[in-house]
Amino acid sequence: MTTTANAPTVRTQEIDGIFVITIDRPAARNAVDGATARALAAALDQLEARDDLRVGILTGAGGVFSAGMDLKAFAAGDKPIVSGRGFAGITRARISTPLIAAVEGYALGGGTEMALACDMIVAARDATFGQTEVRYGIVPPEGGMVRLPERIPHNIALELLLTGETLPAERAERFGLVNELTEPGHALQRALELASSIALNAPLAVAAVKRVVNERRAFSDEDAFAEQDLIADPVLASHDAQEGAHAFAERRQPHWEGR
Repeated sequence: MTTTANAPTVRTQEIDGIFVITIDRPAARNAVDGATARALAAALDQLEARDDLRVGILTGAGGVFSAGMDLKAFAAGDKPIVSGRGFAGITRARISTPLIAAVEGYALGGGTEMALACDMIVAARDATFGQTEVRYGIVPPEGGMVRLPERIPHNIALELLLTGETLPAERAERFGLVNELTEPGHALQRALELASSIALNAPLAVAAVKRVVNERRAFSDEDAFAEQDLIADPVLASHDAQEGAHAFAERRQPHWEGR
């Protein structure tokens, strides 16, 4: 089943439990202004609030992911920051649902930071990432300096952050920043396929895996296992865990209930 909703600069579409969020300002290379940031935050709230939406995909219209902040709007006093949630309503938000970035064309500045806020990135071969802020006397405060060194080798992250050079998608894939490369125009389709693979799985288990993996860095090994057990034990004792075992034994597809 597919349903579609529209806001002035953000479109959403539901496809079999997958929620596609599209930045729709192609004339501005999908740069984010205040209205777009608020619309993205509202879309992410919808993704988080509904149990029937299992995976989210963030992408851009017109063959471009996002050029980052709308500098013209920013110069006029319109800031694309949502309180407590950062740039575009995503870079500092706590999102429990798996989120995939489908990147075509440019993902520069805040565009790269939005992609870094996602759990996985699927990109076209001709896509380009970049934290070019130092060239303009500023820094990338919405994830570029924090997340990029965690996703690619530390020295390569420093090279990119200090020089402001762009990162072609094929090089990004070699460093592990990009999960999968596609031919131009096919990033969203491959992201949908990846999302479908995730959506088939038990929602409690998926949520627990994401939480443990994302929170692991805050703990020592001993503390990490203790924190993991608090999250994982209810999943292992859940109805869905029993259903998964029964479905395997009975050679049938499981029916997940999220409990």
